[in-house]
Amino acid sequence: MLLGKIGEALMLAAGMAWQVGWSLILGFALSGAVQALVSKERMQRVLGRDGIREIALATGFGAASSSCSYAAAAMSKTLFKKGAALVPSLAFLFSSTNLVLELGIILWLLMGWQFTAAEWIGGLVLIAIMTVLVKITYPKELVAEARSHVDETGGHEHGSAETESGPLVAQLRNPATRVAIAQNFAMDFSMLWKDLLGGFLIAGALAAFVPDGAWKVLFLNDAAPGVQLVGNAVVGPIIAVLSFVCSIGNVPLAAVLWASGISFGGVLAFLYADLIVLPLLDVYRKYYGVRMMLYIFAVFFTTMVLAAIVMDGAFSALHLVPKPNPNIRHDLTMFSFNYTFYLNIAFGALGLYLWWLNRRNPMEHGCHDEHVAGRS
Repeated sequence: MLLGKIGEALMLAAGMAWQVGWSLILGFALSGAVQALVSKERMQRVLGRDGIREIALATGFGAASSSCSYAAAAMSKTLFKKGAALVPSLAFLFSSTNLVLELGIILWLLMGWQFTAAEWIGGLVLIAIMTVLVKITYPKELVAEARSHVDETGGHEHGSAETESGPLVAQLRNPATRVAIAQNFAMDFSMLWKDLLGGFLIAGALAAFVPDGAWKVLFLNDAAPGVQLVGNAVVGPIIAVLSFVCSIGNVPLAAVLWASGISFGGVLAFLYADLIVLPLLDVYRKYYGVRMMLYIFAVFFTTMVLAAIVMDGAFSALHLVPKPNPNIRHDLTMFSFNYTFYLNIAFGALGLYLWWLNRRNPMEHGCHDEHVAGRS
């Protein structure tokens, strides 16, 4: 019995990892490209203020980029380090983990189009609520401290490689640019792979070992609707903090929770909370320091709970809440030759190429941004 449960947990963890593998590689590659191609001066010009234009641009950049919270965190750190203001940097995090196409597709396939719509609309609601909260509580000294800390991490991370300026196509044809992207790719992945592995294993164990009855008690299934709505919106992020991996990797576990009795808003809060899981909080600590990590957690948690309540109320009023799939655990352990398979093959090849390129051209210890030619 125990061995069977362990095997099930490992299979579920492997299934979750399989679902997100290609997006992890894409996100880390994009982060490496931004570090190599975009100068600090240009980033300050484009995203250096907390205005509506800058927030909208950061939201668009995020929607067009990563779908994994770990890779998004690395890229958001890069934007902040390059000179982006706090709100656009955080808006990028929300949009790159809630507004991306591939996340919507997986939600549609596993849980229904209603969750896709709630995820995308909710992503905009998250950004709006977060913006208001940050502007109300803006910690000027803490932001300065975090910017100083993220600059200092260059030494710990061996810096980030940059290349000379020029047209984008010409830069990408330059072998030095590809080397810089590979070096940054390897640097970010080396910092986060243990957190990723731990997250997958924890998520698989929760899905396999926690019985449905325990979930139903936790999700207040017998409580009044209002109590259940607020309670699940709070419980969802707490489960997320203690369990899962990233914005695509959490979809299978979200489907398990949905089948186990959590409310629509609770599922959404769980999905939104990919940015405050324990491994990611540790990443924020490494990037920005302890105090900014705690500030980000408080703002994000409040934002996620409020957004989940708003979306649950709206979708319930419109009678758009779907029915759960009771066979989801079985479906997660079934591998097939679908689009995920081919994307994993394609991006796996890209990851191997970048790994090989970095092995041939390892980043020198102590290499910092200021040691390479600046760009405008």
